[in-house]
Amino acid sequence: MLIRQQRGFTLTEVAVAFLIIALLLGGAVMTLQAQIEQRNFDEAQRRLNAAAEAVLSFALINRRLPCPARFVNAATHSAGRESFCSSATALPAACPSHTTTPALPVHGNCSTYYAGYLPAVNVGAGPVDSLGFAVDPWGNRLRYVISMNYVNCPTAPPAATPRLFTNQANLKNAGIGCLPNDLDVCTTSGCVARAVSQQTAVFIVYSTGKNGAIPADPLNRPNEAENLDGDATFVMRVPDSPAAAGGQFDDLMLPVPVGQLYSRLVSAGVLP
Repeated sequence: MLIRQQRGFTLTEVAVAFLIIALLLGGAVMTLQAQIEQRNFDEAQRRLNAAAEAVLSFALINRRLPCPARFVNAATHSAGRESFCSSATALPAACPSHTTTPALPVHGNCSTYYAGYLPAVNVGAGPVDSLGFAVDPWGNRLRYVISMNYVNCPTAPPAATPRLFTNQANLKNAGIGCLPNDLDVCTTSGCVARAVSQQTAVFIVYSTGKNGAIPADPLNRPNEAENLDGDATFVMRVPDSPAAAGGQFDDLMLPVPVGQLYSRLVSAGVLP
């Protein structure tokens, strides 16, 4: 009887097969990761748009813009609510005390303007974390900053209550000629060029992106650090890789022009 010897795979053939499988699986994983990242990016944009709409809706109902929420640490924060200074005129750095009850500080002087968070509880935005702050798809809190200064007002607010956009009476009496005069949205730190013309943005909502949990690094990531340094200058640009000049940048920013605010208020009969 003729017995045929069965031939198996050689080690080389098995290795090649495993290599092909690994390459196919690696490509599938990379494709899936890219899809997840794009989905998170799209969701972050959606949440920012929804947040801006929520702020504008708040303005229609309350006839003023909300103050930012405040977070210092786990023991000192406004729990996702507006934070007001107890003084009508004090700047945030000199604010003697704070409250989250808007019925008390009718002057509308916020405890923070350029380093705040979206007041999710007041404007009805979500989802929120355990402390009541709205978050992006990566779990980082949504930021919200608002203009404190203004120019060109037909009727200037009184010195005793100088705030405009967060003060119901002043916003009504000043007229729609007032322009914000402090928020500066640039394409890089140092503001060599502007992404939004001056005297345009009345408030900004933004996400610090996937890497938002990484501490601000003025030396290696100056563009992202500009958005967290507490001043009125912000950077808005297309996402950069870690190897780009100025380091990685993945912040997502939505400046809202004052004209959009006035248009909503005029259409609703709130102004003039």
